[in-house]
Amino acid sequence: MSSGDIDALLRVTSPDYVGTSHPDIAFGTLDGPLGRLTLAVTGRGVVACSYEDENVVFERISREVGTFIGPDPRRLDPVRRELDAYFSARLRAFTTTVDLRLATQFSRTVLQMMLSVPYGTVTTYREIAERIGRPRALRAVGNALGSNPVCVIVPCHRVVESESVLGGYAGGSAAKERLLRIESRA
Repeated sequence: MSSGDIDALLRVTSPDYVGTSHPDIAFGTLDGPLGRLTLAVTGRGVVACSYEDENVVFERISREVGTFIGPDPRRLDPVRRELDAYFSARLRAFTTTVDLRLATQFSRTVLQMMLSVPYGTVTTYREIAERIGRPRALRAVGNALGSNPVCVIVPCHRVVESESVLGGYAGGSAAKERLLRIESRA
């Protein structure tokens, strides 16, 4: 178990938590080149890879997914290894599965579409809206991408407003630019 897992859990769980079995939801953090990512993994896959504060992520997961949350390196470490490999341009496609239950039905549709956008390419909000059969839903597509609970792994950073305008990103514009640079040099 990494010190990031322990620190994250100490910040969000009660101090008298003692567990002997593996939690339903593995919870921890990864300090990477874009800052701290909060990670959570269920039996279905990665439910959170978020730039949001770990308290916010923890509360949302405990409210919407389950309450038996704790450190579990056997589920967190493979995700960390893939993220590390991605950040160093050694990984083009994540093999870890995602659990999109924190997203609305519409958002799941948009995020599933994002999984088909190839590494090293970009698309636009308009193209995504057209591909899901909702050509006028540009703002809704933007909102779905902005609330992506599994950033980086579900590559919402590959969506730009236009050829000359990057558009927003949950991790900030500098993070979006860096992710696109990583993908362009591989």
